[in-house]
Amino acid sequence: MASAIELIVSAYVRVGDRDALVGLLDHRQRLAADLRGRTGFDFSVPMNAVTGEIGVIEAGLAELAGPVPTALGSKADSAG
Repeated sequence: MASAIELIVSAYVRVGDRDALVGLLDHRQRLAADLRGRTGFDFSVPMNAVTGEIGVIEAGLAELAGPVPTALGSKADSAG
């Protein structure tokens, strides 16, 4: 079964809504940055989830062609 983010990205790709995908990517990148900045708890599980969602969104953007925005960085910065 597809995850919620996969279904959302798929719908945006079908209708060609690149702006919505960029918005999702920006939001997930901000979440990742926030999680990386927190201490006192093991945030690896939510961080892995956000990282996976970023990958799904980037794949959707790649389907629509054109460069993937990297304002906050993505895969390279979210490695840990």
